[in-house]
Amino acid sequence: MVRLKDRYLLVNIVYTDLPPGQKGSVPDLLLYNQPTIGELRPQTILKGIRSQVNALFGDCGSGSVERSLQVKYLSTATSTFILRISRAHYRLVWAALTFMDRLPVKDGRPCIFRVVRVSGTIRKVEEEAIRRAKLLVLAAKDEMAGKASSSDALNALFRGGKDSARNLALVNDDHDDAEINEGEISDG
Repeated sequence: MVRLKDRYLLVNIVYTDLPPGQKGSVPDLLLYNQPTIGELRPQTILKGIRSQVNALFGDCGSGSVERSLQVKYLSTATSTFILRISRAHYRLVWAALTFMDRLPVKDGRPCIFRVVRVSGTIRKVEEEAIRRAKLLVLAAKDEMAGKASSSDALNALFRGGKDSARNLALVNDDHDDAEINEGEISDG
């Protein structure tokens, strides 16, 4: 019997518009990684992705992703979601996410859908989502405390590599929740 092989995509929603008057004491890192509005549902994400795949690849592309595309997890608090798609067609969905520039809701805000991790198992994608959420919290704390500049914090989150995470962990030795060990960090 043949096993169906899927890919899981971890996607972050990064907002490109900054609401007026919010630049004050809020770190830059949190301005770009704001919580998503409550109107965003898994069905609206799927509808937006399917329409973008149809616009880019026509009926052939739309038909190939129709059956296997599924939202496995959506967190409006962290603006993160996990998609499941067949292994043969995950690049079509990735391309569609790259070209999407607004939330797929009425009067959706301008944003970037950033594919952070592609994996064959949902467990690895979940671990990466947790690791990135911890990095976001620690980088925001450091920026608020003045230990790191906004460019350092943004660099740590967007690169997400070993060096930035290790440097962030070294700066955060005084935090109780900084449990980022060198063995847990992967290149993504």
